[in-house]
Amino acid sequence: MSTLDLELLRTFIAVVDHHSFAEAGVQLARTQSSVTQHMQRLEQQVGVSLFEKRGRQKQLTEAGQQLLRHARQMLSLNDDALNSLRESSMSGVLRIGSPHDIADTILPPMLSHIARSAPRLRLEIDVGRSPFLMDDLHRGKVDMVISTREDPNLEGFALRTSPVWWICSAQYLHNPGEPLPLILVDEPSIYRRYALEALERANIPWRQAYLASNLIGIKAATRAGLGVTARSMEMLGPDMRVLGESDGLPRLPDVTYHLWIRPNTLNPLVRRAYELIRSSRGH
Repeated sequence: MSTLDLELLRTFIAVVDHHSFAEAGVQLARTQSSVTQHMQRLEQQVGVSLFEKRGRQKQLTEAGQQLLRHARQMLSLNDDALNSLRESSMSGVLRIGSPHDIADTILPPMLSHIARSAPRLRLEIDVGRSPFLMDDLHRGKVDMVISTREDPNLEGFALRTSPVWWICSAQYLHNPGEPLPLILVDEPSIYRRYALEALERANIPWRQAYLASNLIGIKAATRAGLGVTARSMEMLGPDMRVLGESDGLPRLPDVTYHLWIRPNTLNPLVRRAYELIRSSRGH
């Protein structure tokens, strides 16, 4: 019994997906004549016609449709096997930067997936503030960063979009008739900007009740009941509560966490780890 050539099957799928021998050639970096030869060889292997002409178009025959299902399964298994072997053999150090907000929410399942897929990979995690982590990425101090910041010079994709809430202590007594006591982080901060812009648009007076340099300080001041802060839902704890429009406060924009790498990275380890994370999230 003859064995189907996976390269011929890959060309076959490209022809079907792009509805054209010429377009398939562009996708595969082959000439149109080379694609035609591949299809002729594949038809010789299977012993049946895979395409039939209908008007100016070539359509799949019933046998072609049947082969297409098998071809996709075979290539998927082939690619999964190769990727699994490559990932399990990955070794070295991967440096990931993460903001405090999601260090115990988004980050753990991502690290767990990397550890299962690439057990020989050593992970180094730098937890800090988004703007400073992005600077570290540009300087090459970390390999990839989870951040709420956008940067057109980086390559990345969205991990999650979270609502931003007005958060206070469960014991905090809100008085809409007084300036809102804000618990703020110092500049630069997307949450600080969201809060101040929303209050300005709504003409709500506020005062700075507490200024922190990191999330630890923000949480401590919030739990102490010193005021209200604007953060993503990831910060909300059992000893806190959310204020909203019924309390006289405006809605806040959502925030999106992205995973970023440098697009010109020459480290194949970083690229493979990035693709591993992206594929696990359906991107």
